[in-house]
Amino acid sequence: MNDTTAAAGARFTLLSRLLHWSMAAMVITQLLLGVTMVASLSYYPLLLAIHRPLGLAILAFAVIRLLNRLTHSPPSFLATMSRLERRIASWSEYLMYALLLVQPLIGWAMLSAARYLITVYGPIDLPGIAPPNIALYELLRSCHEALAFLLFFTFTGHVGAVLFHTLVIRDGILDRMALWPAKRDRRRHDPTPSR
Repeated sequence: MNDTTAAAGARFTLLSRLLHWSMAAMVITQLLLGVTMVASLSYYPLLLAIHRPLGLAILAFAVIRLLNRLTHSPPSFLATMSRLERRIASWSEYLMYALLLVQPLIGWAMLSAARYLITVYGPIDLPGIAPPNIALYELLRSCHEALAFLLFFTFTGHVGAVLFHTLVIRDGILDRMALWPAKRDRRRHDPTPSR
């Protein structure tokens, strides 16, 4: 097998792919919960009871995913991606990691400032990470909402870029992160490092 064929078969590791799709499902669910919480006050307590532990799960998965990313180099960028696209892809990835780490922490701090407990399971509660203060709560709540919009737009941009490459350019970009067998003959890679 020559270098070009080997590069064409490059995929993210299985662990990377499993973490990616697990995080995607959790983020989509969390964004939908957030919108529904604002729109439907009658279900607010139930949705909040789901929103809090899901936020903690996202934080835990984000830490695991970041550690995995730091210890496993991703495959090279596709040859169909311009230099500008590569930069945008890299910076949006960094932004996504930052948001997935910071957003749950801000939510946790916000609840701590409001003196709300975050129950992990049964009688096990998380300790507060911010002093009780209503002004701080309001500030953190505003930050939490603003970052939720930023996360939504970043996530939507990521999905849009993947759909564009998959449906318009047809370069097989989705195969790199797919859990199903890849269509190696449609994928073209640039042998230069991605980051």
